[in-house]
Amino acid sequence: MGRQSTPLLPGPFLAPRGSVSRSARVAFASLRLLASLLLLTLLPLLLLLGLGVLISMGRPVLFRQRRAGREGRDFTLLKLRSMREATGPDGKPLPDEARVTAFGRFLRRSRLDELPGLWNVATGDMTFVGPRPLLPETIAGLGQRGAARGRVRPGLTGWSQVNGNTLLSLDEKIALDLWYVDNASPLLDLRIVMLTLWVMVGGERRSREVVLAD
Repeated sequence: MGRQSTPLLPGPFLAPRGSVSRSARVAFASLRLLASLLLLTLLPLLLLLGLGVLISMGRPVLFRQRRAGREGRDFTLLKLRSMREATGPDGKPLPDEARVTAFGRFLRRSRLDELPGLWNVATGDMTFVGPRPLLPETIAGLGQRGAARGRVRPGLTGWSQVNGNTLLSLDEKIALDLWYVDNASPLLDLRIVMLTLWVMVGGERRSREVVLAD
């Protein structure tokens, strides 16, 4: 699966980019409206999950962090918190494995920690499918690869997330993200959405797409 350039189509899960047509603007507005409706529909579930975070980890319930969006523009990413404080009772730093609670692991495995990200989609900072938003300093360190990756809006799920995600190195994730940017289409987005549902049920697996994307 070498990197080949194909037109970037503003499909049902893609935000418009480049020269924006009227149909692309309508599609993007529709995505934002859909995210808003989903956020309202899932509000009871979000409140229940938030209560679980509050009981297992205390405040704050939401994790907020600056991330790089399309064309490097920063925004505040929202997620349900899945980790305890960075230090223990003795004040010593805790490793990440010790900070993730059982409830936090459930949230991560099921991807339910990403639900607050619907707000980011509703505000236009993100879309449903696209490369996951990274820290601004990480994007800056990627140079031209970071700039190329930033041609599209970040997504709630993406090509690297359904092909291994945490089982991949940063370089492997970037290779998959760049392949997605060059080959984005409505059908590919639909495939990613379906694969995301599969990962939510069956867990993460390293895919052969990782090798083919290099």
